[in-house]
Formats: sequence, C-alpha cells, structure tokens
Amino acid sequence: MSERAAPFYCPYCGDEDLRPSEQGHGAWECAACNRAFRLAFLGLLARGVSRGSADREGHDHV
Repeated sequence: MSERAAPFYCPYCGDEDLRPSEQGHGAWECAACNRAFRLAFLGLLARGVSRGSADREGHDHV
C-alpha cells in the first residue's frame, strides 16, 4: 500500500510547520498556530465525472 500525501500547509494559518498527530490516520498538528486538523477523502463527485467526460469529447464549457 502506498503512503498518503502530506498537506503542504496549515488550512488555518498557512504555515508549513506540520507534523503527523498521534490522534490517528489523517490527523495533523500545526506548530505555528497550535491547531490540530484531520484530512479525509470523502469520495468522487458525480458532476466531476460528467464534466470530465465532456472534456474528452471536445465539448466547450460555459
């Protein structure tokens, strides 16, 4: 199994001083603003799939 990608910056303060949290999978801590947050993949959007298929067919977006 491949390792998940790490966030590049804190979603709250924008700082890059992040460390994995002991709270479990997907949890991160920001040393700059002292916040903890969790990242999670929620799923694919159905509208993204239809938009992608329109791109492949050469349709223009408005």
